[in-house]
Formats: sequence, C-alpha cells, structure tokens
Amino acid sequence: MATDLAAPQTAPDVAPIQRRTLRLLFVTQIVGGIGVTVGVAVGALLAADIAGTAVAGLVTSAAVVGGALLAVPVTRIMNGHGRRPGLVVAYLAGAVGGGLVVLAAATRWVPLLFLGMLLFGGGSAASLQARYTAVDLAEPARRGRQLSLIVWATTIGAVAAPNFASIADRTTSGWGLPTLAGPFAFSAVALGLAAVVILALLRPDPLLTARRLAAAVAPPAAPPPDAAVAVAPDAVPAGTPPPDAVATPASTGRRGAGMRAAWSVVRARPAARLGIAAVAVGHLVMVAVMVMTPVRLHEWHADADVLRVVGLVLSLHIAGMYALAPVAGWLTDRFGRRAVILGGVGLLLVACAVAGTAGHHTTRLSIGLFLLGLGWSGTMVAGSTLLSESVPVGIRPSVQGLSDLTMGLAGAGAGALSGFVMEVAGYPVLALLAALAAVPLVALALRPVPAGAPDEEE
Repeated sequence: MATDLAAPQTAPDVAPIQRRTLRLLFVTQIVGGIGVTVGVAVGALLAADIAGTAVAGLVTSAAVVGGALLAVPVTRIMNGHGRRPGLVVAYLAGAVGGGLVVLAAATRWVPLLFLGMLLFGGGSAASLQARYTAVDLAEPARRGRQLSLIVWATTIGAVAAPNFASIADRTTSGWGLPTLAGPFAFSAVALGLAAVVILALLRPDPLLTARRLAAAVAPPAAPPPDAAVAVAPDAVPAGTPPPDAVATPASTGRRGAGMRAAWSVVRARPAARLGIAAVAVGHLVMVAVMVMTPVRLHEWHADADVLRVVGLVLSLHIAGMYALAPVAGWLTDRFGRRAVILGGVGLLLVACAVAGTAGHHTTRLSIGLFLLGLGWSGTMVAGSTLLSESVPVGIRPSVQGLSDLTMGLAGAGAGALSGFVMEVAGYPVLALLAALAAVPLVALALRPVPAGAPDEEE
C-alpha cells in the first residue's frame, strides 16, 4: 500500500502535526459548512424568483461548476506552495461570490447572479479539498476515519445552517436587503472568517511536510519517471520505500503536475478510476434530486412556511450526508473501499425510490432525502480514501483536483438538467433518471482488478 509515512521513525514527529491539522480543519469545516449551506438552502428559491423555475437549476449548478473549475487553480497552487494558500484562495472566492449574489438580488441582474454563484462554489471547493488535507499525514490504517472526521465536522454547522436562513433573511431585511439575499451576506462573512483562520494557523503545511518525509526515505538512485506509476505495491520488497516516497518528477510534483499528468496516473490505476467514479456519480445523483427538492416543497407549501419546511428537510438531508460519516470511515477501513462504495450506491437507489414516490408527504420526502445523504456519504468517503491512497504523494493534489473537477461537472450537469426535467416531467421522473445514472457504478465496482495492475486499494 502506498503511504507517505512508511518509515516508523517519522511517526513521533508527524503525530502532533496531524492532530493539530485535524483540529484546525475540524473548526474551519464547521464555519465553512455554515457559510456554504446557508446559501445553498435558498439558492434555488432566489434563482427561481429572479430568473424563473426553468433557469433555477442552471443558476444553482453555477455554484457546482464554480467549485469544479476553481479546483484546477486551487490544486495548482497546492502543488507549488502547499495546502494552506490553496484553501485560503478557495474560501476567499466563496466569500466574494456571496457578496456578488447579494448585489445581484438587489439589482435583479441575472448575469451577476450567475457570476456570484460561480465564485460562491469556492466554499465547496475548499471544503472538499480539506478532506484530502486530512490524509496527507494520516496513518494508512486510519485514512478512512480521519478523512471522514473532516467530512463529519461539516455536520455541526451545516445541519443547523438551513434553519438560520430564515433568521438571516429577517435580520437583514431591516438593512434594506431584498428577500432571500440575507443568507448570502451571512455566507460571505462565514467563508471570509474560515480563510483568515486557515491563513493564520495551518502551519506547518501538511502536504509539504508529507513531501519532505517522502524525500527523506527515498533511495539514493531514483528509478525512471514512470516507475512511480507502473510498480504494483505487492511487488515491492518489504522494507523498501513505497511508490509515493520515490523522488521522481511525479512525486516531487511542484510545477507542471497538471490535469494531463493526473489523468495519466489515474488511467493506469483501476483503484484510482473507481475512486473518481464513485465520488462523481454519488455527487451527480445527490445534486440532481437535492437541488429541486426546495422547488418541489414550494409547490404545496405557502410562501410563509416554505423556508421553515425547506430548512427542516434539508437539515435531515445534510445530517444524512455528514452525521454518520465517521461510521462510513470506520466501515471503509474495516471492510474495504469497494464494499462501502457498493453500499452507498444501494442507498442512493433506495433514496430515489422513496423521494420520487413521496407525493405530497413531507415526512416521506424527508426520509428519502436523509437516505440520499447517507448514500452520498458512503461513495464520497470510500471513493476519496481509495483515490488518495492509489496515487503518489507528489501528484496527489492534481489527481484530487481532477476528481473534484469531474465531480463538480457531473453535479453541475445534473443541476442544470434538473430544472428542465422538473418543469417538463416532474419530480418523480427526475428521481428515476437520477437512480438510473447510478447503475453503471455498480458494474465498475464489481469489475475484477487485472492481475499485476497498479492498484493500491488494500
């Protein structure tokens, strides 16, 4: 198995850095989770009010596209300078985007709304990259649990955040802000605060530390550049450094390790391909159903009650996404990455069936959204863990950025089409199509790994 902490003598120095990193990421995930989720809770409603229901999906998906596109420059910054500046840039982009959405709501200018939502996706990009930051220095046997701990941290802020939407809206209405703009003002402040905390306290940088440790255990003579990709972990004699500890151009990273290099590594590794597919497909299904649920609820709830009901339903959904993430992490470490991915897909299929047949029953729809969150959690935690341990440390940020880009584009496509499907065919058909999109992932997860393939799953 690839690990950037293969040498036992480095553990005493790494352990306190990892504990401090996890504590800091935990706190900023809470703050950032509040910022992102408050905006998401009302994003579709604000877009529908300004641009119409059919366009609401496109506007909402702009945040997903923004998060995906921002993953490219953010991971490039991380490759060259470490995790800290990349996370700061992502959080600041989200804060600026929240401010532009407030301005767009005041002017009712749709292009500005799109631009604001694009940049607002920076908050999600930072949150997603934080989970990878948690495993830069993690012990191999605890990768799933430590990654899931950071995913779970979002629960504390995100579950309560949708219910803050109505409070923020009422509070800022006295400032002259239009309806539904207040939550985005609140989001901008929260994301800006997360950026400041990361800038001040994420020291030493975990990715740069992992690279130094990898270089310290590198053999005197480096193998050819392709060796870090082509060598299967089971073929390495005991006691030799793992593939990601080799000081090759791929492992030292820095400049030039872009999306093309990342794709070359992923293409050669079945485990990495499955990890990216699990994250992307799980996100696609979740976004397709989730973004139109507020609009669905608005169809049979009065305007005065809709924010309260949306807040309750989305709180349950987000609880499913994050609250049991540590369980998903434990299962990932205990039973394997593929098993948890398959379990997550099964939950997504059940969730689509329950939500799509809920009719006007809010309780049943809430159960469906909760299961939808659980399925997403399984595919996200297991897929991200599998991906991270399947590639060398130097190329890892680029591969993780490729994963987030793929995930974001998949979710953006789902969000963009969801509004049109909702208007033309209705919510039940939308849930059915989302379920069908998850089926190919089952075949990929069950596909045997070719003998001798560079697969570092176990």
